[in-house]
Amino acid sequence: MATKIQTMEAVTEAYIPDEVKNVKLGEERVTVGQKQMINCRADLNQLHPIKYMWAWDKYQAGCANHWMPNEINMAADINLWRDPNGLTEQERIIIERNLGFFSTADSLVANNIVLGIYRHITNPECRQYLLRQAFEEAVHTHAYQHVVESLALDQARIFNMYREVPVVAKKANYALPFTQSLADQTFKTGTPENDQRLLRDLIAYYVVFEGIFFYVGFVQVLSMGRRNKMVGTAEQFQYILRDESMHCNFGIDMINQIKLENPHLWTPEFEKEIRNIIKEGVDLEHEYAVDTMQDGVLGLNSDMFREYLEYIANRRMRQIGMDEEYPGATTPFPWMSEMIDLKKEKNFFETRVTEYQTGGALDWDDEDE
Repeated sequence: MATKIQTMEAVTEAYIPDEVKNVKLGEERVTVGQKQMINCRADLNQLHPIKYMWAWDKYQAGCANHWMPNEINMAADINLWRDPNGLTEQERIIIERNLGFFSTADSLVANNIVLGIYRHITNPECRQYLLRQAFEEAVHTHAYQHVVESLALDQARIFNMYREVPVVAKKANYALPFTQSLADQTFKTGTPENDQRLLRDLIAYYVVFEGIFFYVGFVQVLSMGRRNKMVGTAEQFQYILRDESMHCNFGIDMINQIKLENPHLWTPEFEKEIRNIIKEGVDLEHEYAVDTMQDGVLGLNSDMFREYLEYIANRRMRQIGMDEEYPGATTPFPWMSEMIDLKKEKNFFETRVTEYQTGGALDWDDEDE
């Protein structure tokens, strides 16, 4: 028993913020004014009164959007994949590469939330959403496993692409310093330098990793679905896109709230650093597009993706209050907004009636993607 008590004390010391360790009887109730995004000294156990209603609304929307991969019929995909003439070699590469990158990326995302971001965000309603997001990332990883198993792909090869395929490894290596920084158990906010480090890592994580790095893959796989190919896989990627759209916009709201409450963090030097981080992300994602597209496929080519990524990056920069980096960039894929739009009775590929509950209710921030 003594060992167990010591272990629990060690866990408390390592993971429970200082402001929650010494809650005393008779202390005044938490007020809205005491709540803040980082470095809050109020009791984090108290969800109410809610200060950031946007976070609570996104949490409720996420709960209503529940789906599971094994609900999606993969029979047509299996038959097409087994047919030697069903897909071109380039189309097969697109499916496998995106499964390899997405599976690694969503694992990193989930670890980042649970081991890093959750510890440093000191607002209960935002933490409530982060818990929901962590579950959704687990569902996404489940989805990739469901596709890999259904198609009888080489699991070791798919799940090790981040170690073995250069363009996948480059994107994973780009993200690792930011995820490791957030998960550093010795790191604490509370100084301008550390608060700025947290803000930088959140921007790299939400704006680039969640908001740019997935979009070449989304366009590629959903383009196949539009051509009635790999419709089960594309349906799962469509649901994942809608989840990721919400994740990205939650993160941007959180970033902007931190900026609002801590204006001293956003210096000209810091903004220059952020601009370079975003530009590097665009370049790496375009390199991924070039590698997976070769001479073009599905009516797509790497030049179209460069334009699209610049368009996405401009949008992300505007969302966090920065000037655009790529003036005049437009989207070559206006149909992507239709993929995020849930206001329909059946899903885009018409494989089954969707039970995505909030189809007619949500106002998606990324509809013009």
